[in-house]
Amino acid sequence: MGETLRDALVDEFAGYDALVEVGVGRRPGVAGELAARGCDVRATDVVARETPPGVAFVRDDVTEPDSGVYADADAVYALNCPPELHRPLRAVARDAGADCLFTTLGLDQPAVPVERRSVRGETVFVASDAPGR
Repeated sequence: MGETLRDALVDEFAGYDALVEVGVGRRPGVAGELAARGCDVRATDVVARETPPGVAFVRDDVTEPDSGVYADADAVYALNCPPELHRPLRAVARDAGADCLFTTLGLDQPAVPVERRSVRGETVFVASDAPGR
């Protein structure tokens, strides 16, 4: 992910106080920048991952989630989220009363109802039945 896009996504998500990034993988840059801006950020993945200072890591599988991981979140987001995870992502966000935001891989279309936001050439999908900010 280019620095300009990362910065744009951080700008987009920084309005939330508490966020959970699902499937952080080996690219925790957005989570790290959000933490640097004072957001409370947790990152999850199915395997242990290193995260930047200020980002708490929790091993979790969004398809069999520990609801406590998401309980205090204002937003749950995933970057490059594959279609098979759109519904579980939306479900954990909905259960937490949080907004659900995600980007997809290339030409993948969302598997849940969404509103689209354009962020520097990237589409950020917001599950349309998620609570508002």
